Amino acid sequence: MDEILYFQVEEQDRDSRIDRYLSEQMDGCSRSFLQKLLKDGKICIMGKPVKASYKVQPGDQIAAVVPEPEEPEILPEDIPLDILYEDGDVLIVNKPKGMVVHPSAGHYSHTLVNAVMFHCQGQLSGINGVLRPGIVHRIDMDTTGALVVCKNDASHQRLAEQLAVHAITRRYRAVVHGVIKEDTGTVTGAIGRHPTDRKKMALNEKNGKPAVTHYRVLERFAQYTYIECELETGRTHQIRVHMASIGHPLVGDAVYGPKKCPFPKLQGQTLHAMVLGFHHPRTGEYLEVTAPLPEYFEKLLTQLGGR
Repeated sequence: MDEILYFQVEEQDRDSRIDRYLSEQMDGCSRSFLQKLLKDGKICIMGKPVKASYKVQPGDQIAAVVPEPEEPEILPEDIPLDILYEDGDVLIVNKPKGMVVHPSAGHYSHTLVNAVMFHCQGQLSGINGVLRPGIVHRIDMDTTGALVVCKNDASHQRLAEQLAVHAITRRYRAVVHGVIKEDTGTVTGAIGRHPTDRKKMALNEKNGKPAVTHYRVLERFAQYTYIECELETGRTHQIRVHMASIGHPLVGDAVYGPKKCPFPKLQGQTLHAMVLGFHHPRTGEYLEVTAPLPEYFEKLLTQLGGR
């Protein structure tokens, strides 16, 4: 069933293009999706359809008809997995660079979910729906490392409870710009959607959620620092946003750091989920795994003089 959303334009949004204005109001809707709605006459002001180029004015009353999304069929795919641990309840994999964790717009195949569906032969928790079977937490497409998948709802529920109370160990390795002087430190600051760029996260005390990242220096180079980060919370892009906020963005992170990477062969941020630990959902015993540094990371450290 179609959903109708209503908006009234305020003074601060005067003369914004309607597609840009709505992309900021409707979280999760891309401008291309909104432009299609506009082209189809699904977005009206005072009952009349408008074009994407229309510039909104204070007092405009906008009605947007959003069709019910079609749920795509997600199919198992025989994609090799680097398995760090597996039993009847959980599967811990070492996710490679460039792989999306779960299907989303533009990524309905070749994801980690497609791979674990094939590997687990349908034995995955269903708590997060058909697009994210078994997925309790996620890491970014260009972040590598350890990620746990649950094979049944009971395990999923127990691990989700541990996540909620920050009882899961998550330690990452990263290389950042600049030389960090102190040996250890903590970054605190609520993280939420960026106020103007909907694809980015930012420190957002007003609308964000509390976030805490602890870091310690492993090695210093002439212009860079190799660090370990431990998450106390798990917000989207947390380490990337927090380290950038203190002037030390991750090497290769064009979203929160320099647009031009000093190491052209890198693909995205230099971030690796190295250690993952939790109490096993069935036995209660503490289980911890380590994902070895990937080749690209080792090569960068060698290039910097750390190996």
